[in-house]
Amino acid sequence: MDFFKLKEHNTTTATEIRAGFTTFLTMLYIVPVNALIMSNAGMPIEALLTATALITIIATILNGLWANTPVAMSVGMGINAYFTYGLVIGVKMPWQSALGVVFISGIIFLALSLTPFRVWIIESLPQDLRRAISAGIGTFIAFIGLKEMGIIVDNPATLVGLGDMGNTNTLLGLFGLIIVSALYSLRVKGAFIVAILITSIAGWIFTPLAFPKEVFSMPSSISPIFFELDILSALKLSLLPVIITFLITDMFDSLGTLAGVGFRAGLFKKNSKDLEKTLQADGFATVIGSLMGTSTTTAFIESASGVEEGGRTGLTAVATGLFFILTLFLLPLFKAIPPNAIYPVLVMVGVLMFSELSQIDFNDTATAIASFFIVIMMPLTYSITNGLAFGFIAYILIKLVKREFSDISLGLWVLSGISLLVFVV
Repeated sequence: MDFFKLKEHNTTTATEIRAGFTTFLTMLYIVPVNALIMSNAGMPIEALLTATALITIIATILNGLWANTPVAMSVGMGINAYFTYGLVIGVKMPWQSALGVVFISGIIFLALSLTPFRVWIIESLPQDLRRAISAGIGTFIAFIGLKEMGIIVDNPATLVGLGDMGNTNTLLGLFGLIIVSALYSLRVKGAFIVAILITSIAGWIFTPLAFPKEVFSMPSSISPIFFELDILSALKLSLLPVIITFLITDMFDSLGTLAGVGFRAGLFKKNSKDLEKTLQADGFATVIGSLMGTSTTTAFIESASGVEEGGRTGLTAVATGLFFILTLFLLPLFKAIPPNAIYPVLVMVGVLMFSELSQIDFNDTATAIASFFIVIMMPLTYSITNGLAFGFIAYILIKLVKREFSDISLGLWVLSGISLLVFVV
């Protein structure tokens, strides 16, 4: 029995496994990067390394078996930064409560994946605003990366200023940024993880950082973060905008990624159930991830690398998930990676998301003003929620002034009303 329908998709087992290994290499960076980001929320990095690897394995294999699509999943970049720097550090929310927010948003996403609502809410937002949201999140996480690298620092006179460019760690971060930019520009496969390794080696040689005495070890326990979420504390009216932010971000992230990957692979055709099943796997993985101690799980755009290698079925995703088992035993190596070898990747991911601005029609005044507020307010207020609120409200106000009422959908009215809760509650 051809479970993955390889012949129907004009592919072979060897091609699918090779494609799965390619996807694995391109998104391997997520394990150390996510663990470092979320550890700044006060969570133990050892447990996070294991949890990130486990949820990647579970989510990716689940999608391969359930939806039969070559889409890998893991903890979403951007939303994990918002989890740490926006909620835990920004508004002093306990990380247990933040995990409760992730759980609730995941339950809602999973429920909506079984209804037409997700299509309605996506179609309610103009395409340009969706692109602005992606660019805004990119700006937000790039700002965080630059701050953590020491390139941007606090300045009492101007709020922010340029850091000490003579500092060894800052120079290491700059070196890493140059390396990751160059490798990505040259389209090197696995550019992110290769850049992390090169920068780490430079850090171990030229800075007082400990070279890993060993590479392999048994996986660390996730018990310090497993089932530690606090759902009841997240069930507050004041947190509704935050829950909606996680929900919308995951929805846009997933659908944007699946649209791009699906186009290249010829997936998600009309009346196909593959998209629905992939979204269901995404929602289920987010719920499971919150129980294990990780932020929102989403489809990864790096899946496109496997598609380019010929991956067309869920066997590619299953292979990717199985390869990620190797990361469970790399704890000493991941712990020895200098933070400034990782933060440049965060900046580069921000750059790629920011590039969505090039597709926006700035000739429309409402779109231009709303996009500006979305992009600028996310990093300046350290909040994705605030950026969305300013953008949605600005868009509606300008459309009302211009009497372009037909451009304001019911869904946009609903989202803007929720956004007002950011300022009222």
